Amino acid sequence: MPHMPRFRTAFLGRRPALAALLSGAAGLAMPRLARGQSARPLRFVPQADLTILDPVWTPGIVTRNHGLMVFDTLYGVDTGLQPQPQMAAGHVVEDGGRRWTITLRPGLRFHDGEPVRARDAVASIRRWGQRDTFGIALMAMCDEVAALDDTRLLFRLKRPFAMLPDALGKPGTMNCFIMPERLALTDPGTQVTEMVGSGPYRFVAGEHVVGARTVYQRFEGYVPREGDAPSLLAGPKVAHFDRVEWVSLPDPATAAAALQQGEVDWWEQPPADLAEALRGRRAIRLEVLDTAGSPAFLRFNQLHPPFDRPEMRRALLGAVSQADFMQAVAGTDRSLWRDELGFFLPGSPMASDEGMAALTGPRDLDAVRRALTEAGYRGERIVHLQPTDYPSVSAMNLVAADLLRRCGLNVDLQAMDFGTFIRRIANQEPPQRGGWNSVCVSTAGASWVNPAAHNYLRGNGRRSIVGSPTSERLEALRDQWFDTPPEDHPALGRAMQAAAFADVPFIPVGLFYQSTAYRAELSGMVKGAPVFWNLRRA
Repeated sequence: MPHMPRFRTAFLGRRPALAALLSGAAGLAMPRLARGQSARPLRFVPQADLTILDPVWTPGIVTRNHGLMVFDTLYGVDTGLQPQPQMAAGHVVEDGGRRWTITLRPGLRFHDGEPVRARDAVASIRRWGQRDTFGIALMAMCDEVAALDDTRLLFRLKRPFAMLPDALGKPGTMNCFIMPERLALTDPGTQVTEMVGSGPYRFVAGEHVVGARTVYQRFEGYVPREGDAPSLLAGPKVAHFDRVEWVSLPDPATAAAALQQGEVDWWEQPPADLAEALRGRRAIRLEVLDTAGSPAFLRFNQLHPPFDRPEMRRALLGAVSQADFMQAVAGTDRSLWRDELGFFLPGSPMASDEGMAALTGPRDLDAVRRALTEAGYRGERIVHLQPTDYPSVSAMNLVAADLLRRCGLNVDLQAMDFGTFIRRIANQEPPQRGGWNSVCVSTAGASWVNPAAHNYLRGNGRRSIVGSPTSERLEALRDQWFDTPPEDHPALGRAMQAAAFADVPFIPVGLFYQSTAYRAELSGMVKGAPVFWNLRRA
């Protein structure tokens, strides 16, 4: 890692451009600002630039965070991952658990002034249910999802499914956000670009400049649900700022300087070295909001050679040192990362040590090179992607590319911005036509607790997100989980992990706990995700 003083020196030369950017944003904001503590906009530096707006189309966390600003959900999970009614006033379960009637809270309105109706929720659920892992499972259990009237929606299920609220309120990414019916009827493979939700903030489309800023205004028509305090994605979502500006600052030194000078209020993901440099400064607070952590993993495109062969993927298990990846992402402080990560979140009922010797045993690159040759590798070009403006993901992809080269693979490392990166990993074409072969990504740890929400532990081919893995064993075991009593989940978790080590939908490369940095005058940070309700400035 670079020595800290180099970054402090680098702060000075970048301030004029930053000042111009921020003054331009402020100039646009000033005519709309009200008096009081909320009059000054909250300025936030996101993990990466927001280039894709549709949070159902992409698993990108920056788009998920945008979705939490603009949209709301029928249910939201609390810090104990228990679903609580959010847009829903409640539900009635009948017919032995096969008929659910959900009633909407009164007074819900979209940002365009239209009331939220049950048919909006139905269309949103159907669209989400074609993209998300949990949603696909829920829709497969439904005989009918319909609006009974403007305030009530009906689920008729093939069999009882007690986890219906868990599905509709899931954390992680690709959440079941409710949007107007006219937008939710968009084909799920096509991006929705008009952002109309019913959440606490509305998206200001006219001020969105890719590569510069994203602007949100408090939605005066939002009615928070009752409750004392928010808990993760549940409870009252009270917006205390009239205006929130996301400022794109891909250079970490510039972001650190802006935070220290008070030009921005909150930096979502400072790299480990700069977070350490900021630690102890009286004006700055450092905190890990998502205590579940961020699992990181090496994903393969299984549609195209050479990683369409499981022998190729299995051969690389013996090369990966999770500690190498995690030190590149989170530094040497072991409290901020852990290795020995399997295919489920450590400490969750499904996690186990099954097959872990493949990742924790001695690393032998000579043996890996021989195994790759035996698997049929003949020097094919490996297109590996790297988003340069997303520090943690960029770092892990540099480590991965170097490791693959040391294993004897012909790696073509292609650098790009995060928006291009997200579009590329969704491309199912061969590498020579804009596709890819391998990539490292990370996601929210809460989605690795069980097979229903685990978007990456799938084997359903082209319907799976990022890489199209195929595994009949994983799919059968996942389906079995829905009918397995909780006391049998650990045994099923062992079986799923054994299948994952055999078919290798991805290789886990570690779990890290990302620090966030913000000005000390901010209070009310909600644990679990970067959300903007309950947040105040002293």
